[in-house]
Amino acid sequence: MAPDLVRNIVLGELHVSDEPGLVICTTVGSCVAACLFDPVRGLGGMNHFLLPDGAAAARDDGAQRYGVHLMELLINSLLSRGASRTHLQAKAFGGASLTRGLTNAGASNVEFVEWFLRVESIPLVGGSVRGTQGRRVQFWPNSGRARQMLCAPIEVVVPRSQPPAVQPHGELELF
Repeated sequence: MAPDLVRNIVLGELHVSDEPGLVICTTVGSCVAACLFDPVRGLGGMNHFLLPDGAAAARDDGAQRYGVHLMELLINSLLSRGASRTHLQAKAFGGASLTRGLTNAGASNVEFVEWFLRVESIPLVGGSVRGTQGRRVQFWPNSGRARQMLCAPIEVVVPRSQPPAVQPHGELELF
């Protein structure tokens, strides 16, 4: 048996294929990797997004970071290659909470992908979301098979900043 062909994607990318033996890989923390596939056609793809949406998505070159943009691109790429919308299924990975003291971007990403799939009537049939660990994700688009390896737990603590104490250093005259 020949070894799998590997295609790594990073933040803001997607890849679609029906090639047997191809595995698409990425690593996510608070980001989300959405894997969509048509099991009848043997065609699938994965994306990797940073945030659900943003005003910047409509006006700059940063649109590829946003789930709203990458999900549409992934669906359209699958449909243009022969997938049937009625056969599409999804798996989602990521959305971890890796920072304490800031907003939880991971939870927002998971809520977005679940909402988006509901609106598009694409069943979420598997995956692993939330938690406190990053994931290395492997996805075989030809079969819809997915595997994850959890990364070593890390937690970034962002301290609440206090303004520095001001020490008097002489006189100040205001006009």
